[in-house]
Amino acid sequence: MSTNTLYPRLLGDVGGTNARFGWQSHEGAALEHIHVLPCADHADIALAIEAYLARAGVGTPAAACIGIANPVTGDHISMTNHHWSFSIQALQKRLSLQKLKVINDFTALALALLSLPEEQRTQLGGQAPCAHSAIALIGPGTGLGVSGLIPHGDTGWSAISGEGGHITLAAHSALEYQVIEHIRQQYGHVSAERVLCGQGLVDLHLALAAVQQQGVAADLTPVDIVQHALTDKDPACLRTLDMFAGFLGSVAGDLALTLGARGGVYLGGGIVPRLMGWFESSSFRARFEAKGRFASYLQKIPVWVIQASESPALWGAANALDNE
Repeated sequence: MSTNTLYPRLLGDVGGTNARFGWQSHEGAALEHIHVLPCADHADIALAIEAYLARAGVGTPAAACIGIANPVTGDHISMTNHHWSFSIQALQKRLSLQKLKVINDFTALALALLSLPEEQRTQLGGQAPCAHSAIALIGPGTGLGVSGLIPHGDTGWSAISGEGGHITLAAHSALEYQVIEHIRQQYGHVSAERVLCGQGLVDLHLALAAVQQQGVAADLTPVDIVQHALTDKDPACLRTLDMFAGFLGSVAGDLALTLGARGGVYLGGGIVPRLMGWFESSSFRARFEAKGRFASYLQKIPVWVIQASESPALWGAANALDNE
């Protein structure tokens, strides 16, 4: 029996903070019983899945595909930004699954991009995408996910499974250099993810204040910083968000150049959608294009912010099972 005939299916999108699960009862069926479970509420992924199945009131799935915020290089998974650790084979046996596929969460999201409805994305500059050209995907959340789609043949696509969030972050100005150096003294290597994630927003805020010799509260959360910036118009928090947007623009531009992503760049993750209304006029797009002789190349590339009420990565997980 081929994988794509195995139903019903459990589909998952597991990040460092939340695990999202959905159910597909038969071929062509809509996703149902979509629930979000905080990872911290469950000791391991098996217990989270069992809690979901009980909550959804469904039986045992025949197959499952889980997108997870971690490299998937073998049977053992040990999450980078959460304490869950498990064997894929052992999890399959515990859940009595005929098939279990585990892939990177942003690989799963990439597999959903081509079917993403227009109303679930907002364009930020650029022109129309070039047909059948590489597509880039990047998204700050608990960590920094990076993936993309590479065309092959006349109509095929392959999703990238990599760890581009851990590239070394580069400075664009003297102030950014000072901020990166301040963070380097604390952590050592300063990756893009070190700054472009939830905790990174806090570290960036504290580093920027230290470099500029300004006093700020040491106990602010990422949500606090965003609220103080966008609602209270706090100058220090606005400077932090603007530097965050600038760094993200630079890294997204680097990714677009690396992949030749003339098919466009998608921004996923949980942070950027919360910044919409401000983000469109931030330094993001200018920094995305600020690549010297290749500015005109990047000016044509469209960027979209993914704004979906339900995780598109669940559909990507279904696509991964369909294309074994």
